[in-house]
Amino acid sequence: MKVRAIFLGLLALALTNTACKKSQDSLSLLVWEGYADPSFVQAFEESHHCKVSASYMGSSDELVAKLRGGSASNYDVISPSSDVATSIVKAGLVAPLDLSKISSYSQLSPRLRNLPLVKSNGQVYGVPFIWGPNPILYDTTVFPQPPDSWNLFWDPKYKGKISLWDELSSVYMAAQVLGYDKPDPNHIYDLTDDQLEAVKKKLIEIKPNIRKYWSTGGELTNLFQNHEIILAMGWPLMTNQLRALKFPIGEVIPRENTTGWIDHLMITAASTRKELATEFLEYMIEAQTQKKVSDVTHYTPANPGASQFLSEDEKKGLHLDNPDAYMQRIYFWQDVPRRAKYTEIWNEVKNAP
Repeated sequence: MKVRAIFLGLLALALTNTACKKSQDSLSLLVWEGYADPSFVQAFEESHHCKVSASYMGSSDELVAKLRGGSASNYDVISPSSDVATSIVKAGLVAPLDLSKISSYSQLSPRLRNLPLVKSNGQVYGVPFIWGPNPILYDTTVFPQPPDSWNLFWDPKYKGKISLWDELSSVYMAAQVLGYDKPDPNHIYDLTDDQLEAVKKKLIEIKPNIRKYWSTGGELTNLFQNHEIILAMGWPLMTNQLRALKFPIGEVIPRENTTGWIDHLMITAASTRKELATEFLEYMIEAQTQKKVSDVTHYTPANPGASQFLSEDEKKGLHLDNPDAYMQRIYFWQDVPRRAKYTEIWNEVKNAP
């Protein structure tokens, strides 16, 4: 009986350990669309004997709301953009990284790596992952020549044929149209009350032209596919998706330039799988993985080493032939000190008749 009891005890312990191991062998992500595609995530799942599950966010504010609303423990890895990365670090919602366990970190673009966005008290809280613009997307059957200005969005002949992102980027764009990016582009992220009122007025003027404010990439792709719109603010991800669907889509940064983002990968402070999450970050910034991410998203990789896996045309398409010149056309999102006020203005625009 004693032997049997010992055996049963050992069996129970083994089952417990197995259950614990299984509970650890999963990662939950809250990221932008395209950042957990099976074409690159599956290899990590197989090599680490785990399951990666992803939820997608439609805006930076949605991410922050979920983290602050008590959902942080539901996620291990997040992909904040440069407009909220700093505030997420300051709020203690993410864990500092052990860079000795992320060997590819040193391969990342020095310009991105040296930014202060995700650094605090001598510690680093995120790895630059991917970057890109919020360009104009357009139907090339309607525009044989690329639209060269955001001002076209206000042209009455495009009534009901335009889509804007349901996000503060639309506020930044209107601020550019009004010239508030001169002489300092970063000023559009810290506008005065009077300037925000002018932006609100400008965005209300465009409402007759708006078919819909889109909130997910798939939504915007469908609007173009269904020929409901001909012009939009979008992402290169949708350009890539629509080209794959043989839709005549074009993409351009207009003469006023555009806003854009640097997305980081971070590990939540509440994660119980920090070791596995660290290994995931390492995998995601490796040059070969970065190439695969760019294949899906058409965003520019943070690891320039991805170039070795790209053709010359692909390098040019991702602007890796001259990334510094391309970056000059993009006003990368910054922390918005009065974000609540910006959100209030945007909601007033959407609710206006």
